[in-house]
Amino acid sequence: MSPSSESMNRKLHVAMFPWLAYGHMIPFLHLSNELAKRGHKVSVLLPKNATLKLANLNLHPHLITFHALTLPPVEGAPPGAETSSDSKDSLALARALDGTRDQVKAILVAAGDKPDFIFFDFAYWIPEVASEIGCKSVYFKVIGPTISALGLVVLAGSGKTLTASDLTEPPPEYPSSKVVLREHEARQVAQFANIPGNQMTTLFERGFAGMRTCDALAMRTCKEIEGQFCDYIASHFGRRPMLYTGLILPEIQEDPLDPAISNFLEKSRPNSVVFCAFGNERHMEKDQFQELLLGFEKTGLPFLLALRAPKGANSIDEALPEGFQERVKDRGMVRDWVPQTQVLAHKSIGCFVNHCGYGSMWEALLSHCQLVFVPNIIDQTLNTRLMADELGVAVEVEKGENGWISKENLCRAVRSVMDEDSQIGCLVRENHKKWRQVLTRPGFMTDYVESFIEDLHGLLV
Repeated sequence: MSPSSESMNRKLHVAMFPWLAYGHMIPFLHLSNELAKRGHKVSVLLPKNATLKLANLNLHPHLITFHALTLPPVEGAPPGAETSSDSKDSLALARALDGTRDQVKAILVAAGDKPDFIFFDFAYWIPEVASEIGCKSVYFKVIGPTISALGLVVLAGSGKTLTASDLTEPPPEYPSSKVVLREHEARQVAQFANIPGNQMTTLFERGFAGMRTCDALAMRTCKEIEGQFCDYIASHFGRRPMLYTGLILPEIQEDPLDPAISNFLEKSRPNSVVFCAFGNERHMEKDQFQELLLGFEKTGLPFLLALRAPKGANSIDEALPEGFQERVKDRGMVRDWVPQTQVLAHKSIGCFVNHCGYGSMWEALLSHCQLVFVPNIIDQTLNTRLMADELGVAVEVEKGENGWISKENLCRAVRSVMDEDSQIGCLVRENHKKWRQVLTRPGFMTDYVESFIEDLHGLLV
């Protein structure tokens, strides 16, 4: 039944309860801002410290209210740990998350204005809480459907030993023969997945438990790019309604760049600079860090690198290869952090080398740059295969079986897209242009949000 015009005009109250990682909390807040921009009320439940760190992302404080949660101490997590930044033990954090169930229910009931919906991801018990207080539950997937599609393959053989071929040759109904793992990657994942109680499988199980009992599934993506993976997921969960939010990306900030970075970019020719950013989570060994820098030097192109200082080093400067600073002089700049979206928008950037995390994947696709990806973990690897092999908009840097990235392979990948007479460069540029035109069509993003809100109203009919 379609919602009436009267019901469509009613403002919603939505509660948000994301997993305890900033890569999950931030997309939940971006969606909160989109809802509040259209007059809907949002209650966001976050750990205490996260409410302070993320307060600047609340663009509509008159409609978005933060509610602070106190996480109970659990074995395996450091005292005071609240997010994945504080503890690498995801299972310990999951136990702490479960320990907030009574708090979550009390906050939502005490509000006096019970929500229409509770959005969640790894808190698989939220559908029960929603039912108890009389509202709907929505599983909100923020890091892409490809990893969930592979997770279904991982868990499909429950009770038997997972093999590498299960992952390199998934079942016929799996939506893509290209968005899969290589043999050596599949062996590593299978080996880890067969360890009882491992973090990866346990988190898959938690997510799928919530997806089996929620009222609807919501994906932070668009049908044009990942619809086939969303359909595959929906087919495993009772054909629950599948809602699409669109990309839900923040607007580019207008703050001026650091003068040193700005001067470096302004003196460079348009589309000439190679920009590399791997995010704060990637903490490399010193030898790999130096090998990458030598690879960028080897390209002969100007470059701006945003890399975390390697393990055992107190700063970027002390970890640079011998003589590197003198050799690259004014041609290269290495920082531990730069404002990625602002740099990508600069006219001098011609190539973006990235880990292909989900947010960066979309930022890359919306940019005008040539794209080179160096994934680090499983979801980034699948994102990369989607971009490079399925859509043909990027090149993936070849790794050794041990994950080593050689300076030769990095240089080869960058030059393959940056050399003017490169056939690969021309092909990915044309494919990228085609998809960017789709995603930047006037009204494209807004239409997704409006349709999403209409779908939410439809669930209340």
